[in-house]
Amino acid sequence: MSRQRKALALISGGLDSLLAAKVIQEQGIHVEGVNFFTGFCVEGHTHAIRRKDRAKPKRNNALWVAEQLGIKLHIIDIIEEYKQVVFNPKYGYGAHLNPCLDCKIFMVRKAAEWIEAHDFDFVITGEVVGQRPKSQRKDTMPVVQRDSGIGDRLLRPLCARNLPPTLPEREGWVDREKLYDFSGRGRKPQMALARQFGFTDYAQPAGGCCFLTDEQYSVKLADLWQARGRREYELDDIMLLKVGRHIRPAPHFKLIVAREEGEGNFLQGYRRQYPHLRTISHGGPLTLIDGEVSPEELELAARIVARYSQGKQAERVELEYTDTEGRVQPLSVRPLAAHEIPRDWIL
Repeated sequence: MSRQRKALALISGGLDSLLAAKVIQEQGIHVEGVNFFTGFCVEGHTHAIRRKDRAKPKRNNALWVAEQLGIKLHIIDIIEEYKQVVFNPKYGYGAHLNPCLDCKIFMVRKAAEWIEAHDFDFVITGEVVGQRPKSQRKDTMPVVQRDSGIGDRLLRPLCARNLPPTLPEREGWVDREKLYDFSGRGRKPQMALARQFGFTDYAQPAGGCCFLTDEQYSVKLADLWQARGRREYELDDIMLLKVGRHIRPAPHFKLIVAREEGEGNFLQGYRRQYPHLRTISHGGPLTLIDGEVSPEELELAARIVARYSQGKQAERVELEYTDTEGRVQPLSVRPLAAHEIPRDWIL
């Protein structure tokens, strides 16, 4: 008797990867999932922090998809390896700092390594021809197969009938006629297939959790690199770029100003890593200072923070500056007026 074939599904947590895995499950294939953690896809992070977002779902969609499918999900940390993809993408960036084609190649390569090590037969993804302008075009899909080294052991069940037959199809492990020919950016066919399978709750079909596709986030990441004089980041950097109002009054320092209570509570966790300012005489935001400041620049920073406090109309606002050694310095400043904060300071 022939053994049951096994497939590894790249699970992002979106509708497409859910459906792709389900389509292959329906053909009697043993499916397990993999989710590669780059650090740039942290679902529910800001929803959990900001008060106004707390009603929004906070689940990890990749885990949720695995639960719906009843499959094992392997979550693999690739933060350090992935840095070179972000820093030096062979095929360049998308609209922002998103290296989408290089990212897909990298993840499929990692998946190919995984199936070799665990005696699986092929890899499946939720890709659809024409859905993504960078990585999911008919001319770039073969690039993923070639550069990742996976060859024809990569099956894309949702659009397979628009592509040449792969090894699993030619060998009869899966029935090509039971695969799909979806194409384009519309999601109506996927939503119809979801209803057919009985899925009524899923992540936004056109969504995505990668911070690098976000324009404002990319601006802040590029600013971070410029300020440091080199392309680098740590996980804390990734998280902090998503939180607060980022203001750069000078090339060598910036302020991270909490926009509300939830963000202030989150930033409290970084008080030992960064000098910080907080208002004493009026309610106001906790603010981290990233960079070295002179006494004059510290006063400027305090005046900016005072502007975002409840004392913005007061003659003076009292603040405390605390360095990373815990030393406290009192400050009394006149808040800046709104027009005194140039727009190009705000990232």
